[in-house]
Amino acid sequence: MSENCISCSKNISSIDNSVIFDCPECGEAIVRCGECRRQGINYKCKCGFKGW
Repeated sequence: MSENCISCSKNISSIDNSVIFDCPECGEAIVRCGECRRQGINYKCKCGFKGW
């Protein structure tokens, strides 16, 4: 599995407060870096679910 942020594509291994969680709609893993989470950057899962 890729450990790159779904919003900015940065590798999350060296970014504090990064998370990997399951999409509430389809269960696909969503990877978010701490920087995009802090800034409230939107993301969109492959199934179309949108979040921030």
